[in-house]
Amino acid sequence: MKYLFTFLICALLISVSSCERKDFTTSPSSGKLQFSKDTVYLDTVFTNIGSATYNLKVYNRGSNAITIPKIQLENGTNSNYRLNVDGIPGKEFTNIDILEKDSIFIFIETTINAGNIVDPLYTDKILFGNGDTQQDVDLVTLVQDANFIFPGRDAVTMEIDSLVLNDEKYARGRFLTDNELIFTNAKPTVIYGFAAVPANKTLTIEAGSKVHFHDNSGLIIDNKATLKVNGTLEEKVVFEGDRLEHSFSETAGQWGTIWLRAGSKENEIYHAKIKNGIIGILVDGYEDISTTTLKIENTEIYNHSVAGLFGRITNIEGSNLVIGNAGQYSLAATIGGVYNFTHCTFANFWNNSLRQTETVFVNNYLIYKNEDKEEVIEVANLKSANFTNCIFDGNNNIEFRLDKLDGGEFNYNISNSMIKFNDTNDSYKDVLEMDFTSSFYQDIILNGKSHFRDTQKNDFIIGEESDAINKAKSTPFSTDILGVDRSTTPDIGAYQHITFEKEE
Repeated sequence: MKYLFTFLICALLISVSSCERKDFTTSPSSGKLQFSKDTVYLDTVFTNIGSATYNLKVYNRGSNAITIPKIQLENGTNSNYRLNVDGIPGKEFTNIDILEKDSIFIFIETTINAGNIVDPLYTDKILFGNGDTQQDVDLVTLVQDANFIFPGRDAVTMEIDSLVLNDEKYARGRFLTDNELIFTNAKPTVIYGFAAVPANKTLTIEAGSKVHFHDNSGLIIDNKATLKVNGTLEEKVVFEGDRLEHSFSETAGQWGTIWLRAGSKENEIYHAKIKNGIIGILVDGYEDISTTTLKIENTEIYNHSVAGLFGRITNIEGSNLVIGNAGQYSLAATIGGVYNFTHCTFANFWNNSLRQTETVFVNNYLIYKNEDKEEVIEVANLKSANFTNCIFDGNNNIEFRLDKLDGGEFNYNISNSMIKFNDTNDSYKDVLEMDFTSSFYQDIILNGKSHFRDTQKNDFIIGEESDAINKAKSTPFSTDILGVDRSTTPDIGAYQHITFEKEE
């Protein structure tokens, strides 16, 4: 009985609060409304993909309450925009009151089929009032057509297909068909779920292509499969999330990863930009690491919630790389392997959360728990970890660490590189691998000034005050990531230095 009484009281309160009441007088709007913006730009959306929600604030600056007789979209019910006026959804509204010196919110969304519009720049207006006192606010959206890759769905159960890898279901997704193995720059490619390249097949991504991933999506290159990313200096290949609005342009963790599975072969990435995922590239290998799993050049990887480039017992060769801000590591080279990096900038100034890891971390072991919940340590062979003409920097005290366990090989060499390493607590004073005076380190600049242009924008071009200038040694990589000649006076890192413009 007590619960019934409580329910009746709540119902009564709801009914009372829902009753329309108006204990104030208003005058018709005279066309003197003010708006938080004259035009609402809903940025860019893909065809048939809903936009984010944008808001417009409508002000009554006058000393009397007013009634707006009508708020409507100029294109009426055929408009591709949707409105919510002061909590009520629709496309046309009548008799909207605003108290004196008060305001209301209007929320705007859109979903547009590119095939149903003539101009990809889709526009409409929100009209306020009518007649001579009518006012308006423009709505503008750019619509992009795209090639969409969706996972399949069972026709009976309607269950979305899952990829089967090593006889286990991995995630929602499917293997690409033969006619999907070339991504061109004619249209962006948008991937939902994980798109996988099957064994003995090659995915080729042409210069200027844009690949977008939905939430919890990514790309998998399976055992015996190959990835070829053929960007150029003029036409980079871009991998990022599918939210095109400006507010998402630097949001990490929007998609999963590009996963090069153990046994994938001859993978090559040239002139790419990989941003805003969880792990930019995850590279796995086998104990037989005599051949290169990934060759990557002239590429930027940044703004990933975990790591930019994560290798596990694999073979990676990288040059002219910029691996920037990440939630944990810019580069993690783990469980041994072969790693050769030349003229790379590893710079992690992540500020979205507390980062307790180094920009670059290298080890030769794996720790995990077995079926009995017992901790197991497996030691592997670090055949080589060679860094030449590289910058290791970030906003932590220690930004480069080698972590060795006995029982396996641990070969490394770092030359002509600039390393941030402030061991204020002497935590590593007895760690031989971190002795920068040993023969494994040559011409090291310890705690030098990088002088990056803008660390928070992942802009790691170095300026005229950098200690990296003219301190690199000659290598076959005679131009920097931007195509600038470095054959005679090479600087450490991926960029030759420039003179920054002075702010006025």
